[in-house]
This record gives sequence, C-alpha cells and structure tokens, in this order.
Amino acid sequence: MDNRDKFTTPVGSTSRLLSSIPRSSAVKRDSLAAELERDPQLSTAKRQQRTQAFSTHMSQASLERQLAAAQAAKLELESKVREKELVIERLEGDRRWLAEREQEEREEKERERAEHLEDKRKADNEIRSLRTSLQTLREQYVDLEQENSSIARTSSQTIATQKSQISTLTRQVSLLEHELSEFKQLAEERAHAFANLQSEFDQLSASQSSFTQSSAQDEDWTIIREQLQKQAKHTSRLEAANAKMAAELKTLRERQTSVEVLKEQKRNLERKVRGADELREKVVKLEAELEAARKEREEWASSAEPATPSKTPVSVTQNLSALRLAHARLLEEHGSNVALLRHREKELEESQAREAVAQETIKELRAEVRSLKDRATRSEHKASLAQREISFLQAMVASFNAEEAAHGEVKEEDDGPQPMQELEALVKEYKATVENLEKQLDQVRANPVVTEDKEAKKQLLGEIEQLRGAKAEIEKQLKEAEAEMEKHLEKIEELEQTLFELRGEIGAGRHIPPGTRVLCLRDNPAQQWEDLSRAAMDRLKSENEALLKRLKELEESGARGSGEGASAEELVPRQSYEVVMKEKMKLEEELKHKEKRFLRLQQVFAAKSAEFREAIACILGVKFAFYPNGQVRVTSQFDLNAAFVFQPTGSSGEGMKMQLVAQGDGGPEDLPQLMRYWVEQEQCIPGFLASITLECYEKSKMERERGHLPQ
Repeated sequence: MDNRDKFTTPVGSTSRLLSSIPRSSAVKRDSLAAELERDPQLSTAKRQQRTQAFSTHMSQASLERQLAAAQAAKLELESKVREKELVIERLEGDRRWLAEREQEEREEKERERAEHLEDKRKADNEIRSLRTSLQTLREQYVDLEQENSSIARTSSQTIATQKSQISTLTRQVSLLEHELSEFKQLAEERAHAFANLQSEFDQLSASQSSFTQSSAQDEDWTIIREQLQKQAKHTSRLEAANAKMAAELKTLRERQTSVEVLKEQKRNLERKVRGADELREKVVKLEAELEAARKEREEWASSAEPATPSKTPVSVTQNLSALRLAHARLLEEHGSNVALLRHREKELEESQAREAVAQETIKELRAEVRSLKDRATRSEHKASLAQREISFLQAMVASFNAEEAAHGEVKEEDDGPQPMQELEALVKEYKATVENLEKQLDQVRANPVVTEDKEAKKQLLGEIEQLRGAKAEIEKQLKEAEAEMEKHLEKIEELEQTLFELRGEIGAGRHIPPGTRVLCLRDNPAQQWEDLSRAAMDRLKSENEALLKRLKELEESGARGSGEGASAEELVPRQSYEVVMKEKMKLEEELKHKEKRFLRLQQVFAAKSAEFREAIACILGVKFAFYPNGQVRVTSQFDLNAAFVFQPTGSSGEGMKMQLVAQGDGGPEDLPQLMRYWVEQEQCIPGFLASITLECYEKSKMERERGHLPQ
C-alpha cells in the first residue's frame, strides 16, 4: 500500500500538465477563436489535434500508472525474493550444518569401525600367537613327558639292575660269609682235634720214651699211620670235590650275574650306545683278579711244598687260598673305586675352580660392560639433551620471529637474531675448545707429569682459567638470553592459550572478531534452540530457588510432623507444581490424542476386516471367523451347517500349517471321502474347501430348482 501511495506522482504530474495546457490555451483563446472563425477546417483540425493530444496524454498517464504498479510489484517481488534467498541461505546453512554433522558422524563411525577392526585384528593376532604358543607349549609338554617317561624308564631299569646286582652281591656275600664261618668252624675243629692228637702223641711219646720199641707198637703205629693216611686221602678227596664244586658254583654264579649284567648292558646299548667303559673296567678287574689268583697260587705252592701233610690239611689251605683271593679281589676293587673316586673328585675340584674363575671374570666383565654402558648412556643422554635444547631454542626463536613478523615487528626481528646467532657461534667455539682441553687433560692425566712440563702446565692452567672466565661470561650472557627467551616463551604460551580458546569459540560459532557485527534473523533454529534452552534453564533455576526457599522455611520451622496436614501446594513450591501440572496436562492431551487415534484405528481395522471378510465371501464363497486362541472357523456360504474349525501348527520359521480339529453337522454326503482324500492323503486344505464349496453350491442350486418347480 505504501509503495502505491508513493508512486501516485505521475498521475498528479499529468493532471498538472493537463491543467497547464488549458491555461496556455486560455491565454491564446482570442487568436485561436479568430483563426477558427476565419477558417472552419482549421478549427476541426485543431480540435482533432487536441483530442489526439488528450488521448496521448491519457494513454501516457495510464502507462505511467502501469509502470508505477509494475515497479511496486517488482519491489514486492524483490523483497520476497530477498526473503526467499535469506530463507534459502538459512536452510542452506542448516543443510551445511547437518551435512557437517553427518560427515562428522560418518567419520566418527568410520574411525570407530577402523578402531574396532584394528582391535579385532590385534585380538586375532594375539589369539593366534597365544594359540601358537599354546601349541608349542603342548608340544614341549609332550616332549618333556616323553623325556620324563624315558628318564623314568631308564632310572627304573638302572634301579632294578642295581637292585638285582645288590641282591646278588648280598647273596654272594652272605654265602661267602656263611662258607667262611663254616670253614672257620671246621678249621677250629680240625685245629682242636690236631691239638688233642698232638697232646696225646706227646703224652704217648713221653710215656713210652723209656720203653723200647716193640713189634706190637710198631704194628700199632703202622695201623695208625695207615688210618691217618686213609683219612687224609679221604679228606683231601672231599676237599678237592668241595673245592671243585665251589669253583663250579662260583663260576655258575658269576656266569649268572654276568649274564644278567650283559642283558642289562645289551638293553642299555640298544637304547643308548654306552657301556664299553664298564666292560673294559670289568675285564681289567678280572685280569687283576686272575693275576692275583695266580700269584697267590704260586706263593701258596712255594710255601706249601716244605710242609708235611700231617701238619697242614689241604681243605684248610684251599679255603684259605680262596679267602685270600676274594680278599685280594675285594681290595683291588676297593682300590680301583677309590682311585676312580679320587680322580672324579680331582676333576670336580678343577672344574669348580675353573667355574669360580670364570664366574669372577664374568662378574668383572659385566661390571666393566655396565660401567661402559652407563658412560655411553650418560654421554648420549647429554648429547641428546644438548641437541634437544639447541633445537628447542632454535624453534622457539623461529616461532618468536614468526610471531613478531605476524604482528608487524620487522625492525626488532632484524636486530634480534643477530646477537643470538653470534652467541650461539661463540658457545659452539668455546664448547669445541673445552672439549679439546678436556681431551688434553685426559692425556696429561694418563701420562706421568715430568718436572720439565711444569711451566707448560702452568701456562695451560692459566689458559684454562682465562677460558673458564670467558665461559662464565658467555654463560651469563646465555642466561640473560634464556631469561629473555623465557619471557618470549611465556608470551607465546599466552598467545597460544588465547588462540586455543578462540579455536573453541570459532569451532562453536560463538567468536565475533573485533570490528565486525553479526546480523541474524529473528526466527532461526539457533535462536529457537537458545530460547528453549534458556527457558528450560530459567524454569529449572526458578524451581531450584523455590525448593531451596521451601527447604529453608522448613528448616527454620523445624516441625516435621506439622507438614502432614498441609496441602500439596504448601509442601511443594508453586513453580514445581505448575511445571508438573503442565506436564500432566500435556500428557493427558497426548493420551487423549492417542486414544482417539487408537479408536480411529480400531474403527478402520474393523471396517477393513469386514470388507476383507465380505470380499473373501464373495470371491471364495466361504466365511471366516478368527478366534483369540488362533483357531479359524470356515463356514460355507451355500450351506451354513457346513462349518470347519482349523488350528495352526508348526513353527513360524517353517511356514504356517493348518490342522482340521472340528466340523459342523452339515456338508455334502461324501464328506468323509473328501476328508480322507484331501486332508489325509493329499494334505491340501484349499482343495478340500474348494470341493466342499462346489458340492454345497451344487446342493443349494438343486434345492433352489426344486423349490421353483411347484411354482
């Protein structure tokens, strides 16, 4: 309306123009009238010209009005277009925001998926490694079990062989001790008998020394000698037989023991080829025993030749020789065992000494290696720290220069790094000189000091003192530079902190740069969200304040029991009660809407189900009735008594199957046959219902025809 009012000026101008035209014509009316009076044709031409001018002015005015209306419409359309563009920009911004959120969510999902896949891959690798380690451990366990079983078998076999050897040796020792005791007893008896005979002989010789020898005595002595010789021969034969049998028994026992030992050795050789040393030792022992036995026999033969058979019986000498042989063999075995034991002890002591020396050398070498490693790590740590410090300072200087360049401080940047570079160069030079001097000092300390080098040493010490003073000055300058650097670093940290805070503000869209003004529409999603959140926060604050106020009042009153008779409005703050009531009303309205919707859906469902049933009845000729327990009653439209009840069977995954559970009274006459064929044999309920429908239709048709015939 305002635009139309604004653009009414052309009409006014035309009116003014038209009003000016008659005034001008009114001024010249007399001359024109005179001309018209003189020439009537000229008057008609003038009149036509005036009418044409008036029509042109009117058309021009109408065109100007149309132009003004078009311009007003154009302005309105431009304003609408601008509004639409603003709406489009807002929607585009919302779309971009949503797209960014969606992109972020997608990236987050991709990252989570990648992390999940990485975790899954790590878990699979770990499980695979654990499985391989478990397999290796199981294999090691099986190997260890096999080794343990083999060691147990070998140990049990060695224990059994040692037990058998010990038992055989104990039996042999017991037999030998028993024989030794028997031989000792026999020797004692023979010695006792020999002593008795010797005493009798002495007595007889003493009593008959004074008498002459007679023939009777000679005969007695000859008889006694013969009897003694016979007994001596008999005893010698017995002793020889006993010795022979004892030797045979000994050989047999030795053979038995050697057979058992050889069997065990054969087993040991079959398992692990070893045992040759034991056989060699046994052969050496047997040879030593044989040599000892030969020597003993030779000594016994040489010593037994001058003796008379009456004084030394053969059995005693044989037993004594056997005992001596056994004693010599045992002594030899004991000596060999003692020598072997000493040899083993000596080897063990030597190995222990070598091991102790090796352990000491290992400890010394480990200590040296540890000290060298510590030195190397310290030197590397010092070097890395120095390099890090230099790189950090250079980076800080570079960042500070960049920051100053960004802020426009170009002059100070040109003057600043030059002294720093000079100081760094001086520090590097002094470090190099210090390292050279330290190397020289190490060489001087390593070499002994000669009296002739004292002056050179003094000069070196003076140079070192000068260098130390210069180093102190440089360190002082370096400290000042570091202090200045720390100030710059603090400034950089402050700027980084502000930049970090501004990043958060910029990312959230809340940052407004200085010198800028943000314009926003009155109704936008961000403003709506902010208004809603502010209203919610204000409501919560008011409720919280009311609750705190009420709690304070209750605490001041201190009467807990008095609150029983108070109303809900007195106990609960007004703001909370209003919020709860609003929420209750809102929920009640939603409940009403949902109930209405539910009733509408029920009505629609009932109508649709009725339509569905009518459609099925019209198309298939049957009526369906569904029960809550899942059963379905099917009634033929042509015979209401022909009703069948079906019940679903089978799981939902395999598809629904129906089972005929009841039937009505009606139906065709051949209903059992149809049920037997379609339901039991074919198991086709649609075919059964189709045949029932066909039969009922035929039956109803026949009944209708019969009913129409009488008419």
